[in-house]
Amino acid sequence: MDELSSLESKHRKEKKELQAQLQALKKAAKNDKTKKKELAAEISKLETEMDARHKQELESIQKDTEEVTDSVINIENEVAKVKISKAQKRRDKKSLQEKEREEQIKQQEQENLHGPRNMELQEISVKLKERGLEIFLIPSDGDCLYKAIAHQMLVTKRKEVSVEELRKNVSDYIRAHKDDFIPFMSNPDTFEMLTDDEFEEYCNKIENTKVWGGQLEIRALSNLLKCPISVLQASGPNSIDQGTEFEGTPLIITYHRHMYRLGEHYNSTVGSSKSVAED
Repeated sequence: MDELSSLESKHRKEKKELQAQLQALKKAAKNDKTKKKELAAEISKLETEMDARHKQELESIQKDTEEVTDSVINIENEVAKVKISKAQKRRDKKSLQEKEREEQIKQQEQENLHGPRNMELQEISVKLKERGLEIFLIPSDGDCLYKAIAHQMLVTKRKEVSVEELRKNVSDYIRAHKDDFIPFMSNPDTFEMLTDDEFEEYCNKIENTKVWGGQLEIRALSNLLKCPISVLQASGPNSIDQGTEFEGTPLIITYHRHMYRLGEHYNSTVGSSKSVAED
């Protein structure tokens, strides 16, 4: 299969996957008018971004082919018809693709300057600045909540904990306090309270997969670590606090809805370089 056919096949697969994801999101927002309105905008954004990216990738392949062909002809003329090795061709093509990718990134950064991602970051940064803090970036890999909390444990000079340890402890804590958590858990398809089997599957996923953590997991983390946790976000109150009954410096993390295309994200925080210099 040539590169163009492979790309077209990849695009068809991505469209199917996006449609499946959008259907799930629509079901989740079925009875929530506010969420439906937000979801409509998000769906339009996701579809537009995918269409633009697919168009760009198709144009990139066509452009790569033309540029590599021109490059080969020019080199053959200049070096008296010396054949370029296959390895050299691959290197030339890779170099061209990297340059194009850099240009695309620069262009995208300009387009996003006033987009929801940047606006959200600016709002959160203002709230952090009031506390003498700045964002500490955490990778977007499903473990972001647990990695942010593990980082905060070090920042606040508490004990060192691993992501695996946190996931297991959260899973065990929710199991042990089932009656406190299950009223807030529902099946995303039926909107009914989780059955015992579904509850156990939920806990297993926390421990054994990279499933994303949310408000329930933050509550469990605060209780099992016995420390307050503050979550800063762009909109709404300055922070959402858990474990206010516990003493000590709170673990401060940030919540982002628009930082990455398909999902929410958590980052950690550190003292801002400016406030450290002033001290």
